[in-house]
Amino acid sequence: MKVFDLAQPMRRGMPQSPNHPAYQHALVRRHGDMVRAGGGSAASDILVLGTHVGTHVDALAHVSQDGLLHGGVVAADVQSDAGFARLGIDEFPPYVGRGIFLDVAALHGAEILPAGYEVTAGDLEAAAGDLEINPGDAVLVGTGWSRRFGAGADFLGTTDGVPGPGPEAARWLVGRGVAVTGAETIAYERIAPGAGHANLPVHRILLVEAGINIVETMLLSELADAGIKEFQFILAPLRLVGATGSPVRPLAVVP
Repeated sequence: MKVFDLAQPMRRGMPQSPNHPAYQHALVRRHGDMVRAGGGSAASDILVLGTHVGTHVDALAHVSQDGLLHGGVVAADVQSDAGFARLGIDEFPPYVGRGIFLDVAALHGAEILPAGYEVTAGDLEAAAGDLEINPGDAVLVGTGWSRRFGAGADFLGTTDGVPGPGPEAARWLVGRGVAVTGAETIAYERIAPGAGHANLPVHRILLVEAGINIVETMLLSELADAGIKEFQFILAPLRLVGATGSPVRPLAVVP
C-alpha cells in the first residue's frame, strides 16, 4: 500500500491568512544546555500558531451567520475566553473512511486552475465521472493550487484571487451527504480578484447550514500526479477543547 501525506510542511514564513496568528517555532533548549550525569542531553521546542494556520480543519464553531452557528446554536451563548462549549473541534471525531479526489484542474487539461476560477457543480460532476459519491464520503477538490505553496504571497491570491468551489459546488456536495471536504487554498472558497476574504459564502453553506467540516491548505498535487481518485482517508484533528479549528496531517492510503 502507498500512503500520501496531504499536509503542507509547517515552517516560519509559510503563507497563511493574515487574520490568524503567525506560525512561530523556536528551539528553546539545545543539546548541552542541560547535561545529565550520564552525559545525555535533550533538545526541545516551543510552537506558537493559530488554529487555522497550515493544513487544518475548521470546526463548526468557526463561522456564524446572523449570530447563529450550525443547528441554530446562538454563538454568544456558547463562546467565552475558554473557547466554545459546543461545536468546537474536539467534537469532530477522527475520520477513517472512503476518500474521493475530484481533480478539476486535470479535467480542464491544466496542472493549476487560473486564479479566481470558480469550481462549479458541473466541474465536480464531470471530475467524478463514473465514481459515485456516497453519504459519509470525504471529497477533496483539486485545483492544483498547492503547487504554488512556495510562492509566498502569491499563494494567498490577495490581488489575483484563487480558484475554488463556489456556492453551487458547495450545494452539490451537501446534496450528496459528504462528511467532510477539503481543498488546497487558504480558504475553501473561490476568491475573486481583489476581493480578499470579505465574503465567504461557501463557509456559510458548509459549516453553518450543512454542518460539514472543511479542510484547508491541503497538499493534493501528489494525488493528482499519481492519478489517484479513490482511497482510504484518515483525518484526526488535535483534541483542542473548545477550539475553532486544529492543525492536521491528513493521509490518503491506497492499496
